[in-house]
Amino acid sequence: MDTLLKTPNKLEFLPQLHGFTEKICNLSSRKLQTHQLSLGTRKSYLKRGSGNACIRASSSALLELVPETRKENLEFDLPMHDPSKGLVLDLAVVGGGPAGLAVAQQVSEAGLSVCVIDPFPKLIWPNNYGVWVDEFEAMDLLDCLDTTWSGAVVYIDDKTKKDLARPYGRVNRRQLKSKMLQKCISNGVKFHQAKVIKVIHEETKSLLICSDGITIQASVVLDATGFSRCLVQYDKPYNPGYQVAYGILAEVEEHPFDVDKMLFMDWRDSHLTNNLELKERNSKVPTFLYAMPFSSNRIFLEETSLVARPGLQMEDIQERMVARLRHLGIKVKSIEEDERCVIPMGGPLPVLPQRVVGIGGTAGMVHPSTGYMVARTLAAAPIVANSIVQFLGSDRSLSGNDLSAAVWKDLWPIERRRQREFFCFGMDILLKLDLQATRRFFDAFFDLEPRYWHGFLSSRLFLSDLILFGLSLFYHASNTSRLEIMAKGTLPLLNMVNNLIQDKD
Repeated sequence: MDTLLKTPNKLEFLPQLHGFTEKICNLSSRKLQTHQLSLGTRKSYLKRGSGNACIRASSSALLELVPETRKENLEFDLPMHDPSKGLVLDLAVVGGGPAGLAVAQQVSEAGLSVCVIDPFPKLIWPNNYGVWVDEFEAMDLLDCLDTTWSGAVVYIDDKTKKDLARPYGRVNRRQLKSKMLQKCISNGVKFHQAKVIKVIHEETKSLLICSDGITIQASVVLDATGFSRCLVQYDKPYNPGYQVAYGILAEVEEHPFDVDKMLFMDWRDSHLTNNLELKERNSKVPTFLYAMPFSSNRIFLEETSLVARPGLQMEDIQERMVARLRHLGIKVKSIEEDERCVIPMGGPLPVLPQRVVGIGGTAGMVHPSTGYMVARTLAAAPIVANSIVQFLGSDRSLSGNDLSAAVWKDLWPIERRRQREFFCFGMDILLKLDLQATRRFFDAFFDLEPRYWHGFLSSRLFLSDLILFGLSLFYHASNTSRLEIMAKGTLPLLNMVNNLIQDKD
């Protein structure tokens, strides 16, 4: 999910998000027309023994429908960087994802020289990005949504359903990248097709050593490589939670969902009634279904573990998904794409400041409670770009370490760091909730005033509002849920308060 407590977004740690699923993910994209599968009923895949054997066999049958990975490139004639001129660029962007291209586009609009370095600069991003429509509307990107739904649905259990009156959309990856590339090209951005393997910093410039032996010089280096954390440095132990998901974009005979609503979360577990082992696992570390119905027979389905430490195994996620689809009567005919996402959430921020500037996953910008990143990152791109332009303007008032420090300060001001600390507090509570407690939590969460849950999911609430959000959530929670929040949240709360006191500008 590039979405709640779920994008692409996604991303480079790969094994998303919808957001939660805006993710960083592996996708396959060649549609198979020759197979049909009725989940759980194809006898050639059934094995004697326990119910688990049948589920695993069905999962294997489903995976037979997954097409081989095919990389799709955009038809662009990219202007390439000429290293023979020995120019010192104003900005070198390492990574051609949404974050990197957004900053490159906006810095180049100010007339500064920019080069984007990426091993596959024309490759269409493989990530499924799901976003709230109002987020993209605020950035004038509605033309980059290929499908929208009038609202979303959450199933807490078999008896409780929440209707969310907030339009949701899926990002058109081809359109978004094409739009960004076109603007970059018209602004004079150059491209270099390679990986950066090393950076050497001098007082006023940096030398980027590429995998093809080419050295590129730039006054500012931006790491936009995602979870690979290629250049940005961390100095604290990295122990995040992990959102793990498996999804398929499939043609089905039919499905039971309203095509005008996207399924944001389905926490029902009646599909596991006949498999006590799987039901027990799910009761301890629950997963939910996230679905985008495009028509009556074409749908994106994703089984997601919101956050766990350690993350769930992909095979476990697949077993649960197959059992759920069989229970829902969804018969998969063919699969266009499959998606395997592992999204690190929370953990420490990078060293602040440092010489290399970061944005996106490499800069700790994933929502620690939801896994969302793409909308937050695209909204932050103008902040980073304007800061670079301001401090790298005609007067060249700052350079080297001082310039990078100023940009980092604009990207992670204290109010954003405090916000992230609260989100990490939320993640620490979610890590401790079993299925029943998770249901009680979201039952209260989606009963809040829209400004609270909208703002929480879209990173629009800052510390004072987040405190009010927390109090409102506690008020709406059941007595059982209040006790759970107090029991499981006391230590994380003390850690958060301690971190807030220690974090000063």
